[in-house]
Amino acid sequence: MSQQHNCPCAPQCALQGALESIGGKWKLPVLCSLMNNGTSRYNELLHSVHGISNTMLSQTLRELERDHLIVRKEYLEVPVRVEYEVSEKSRRLAPILGDLIQWSLSQPEA
Repeated sequence: MSQQHNCPCAPQCALQGALESIGGKWKLPVLCSLMNNGTSRYNELLHSVHGISNTMLSQTLRELERDHLIVRKEYLEVPVRVEYEVSEKSRRLAPILGDLIQWSLSQPEA
């Protein structure tokens, strides 16, 4: 068996792909906001994710939508209303994030 199949950091590693989907400074805070607050509009997210800029929120939302972690709903009203919510894929991710939180809390302080 080749070393590539054994290494969790190989270029085709599913774990690496998962980490790319949720990695970065803002993806998890945006996902957590949507998981905790439910369906939100852009400005609601901007205010609930402390420290994020307009540019970074816009980019993060595009990336999360591209990776099917959020759903963007556009309502053809005047003015146009856009809402974001977590996808089923993100709902399946929530217990894993909960386990990661518990793991982090159980670590002895250095």
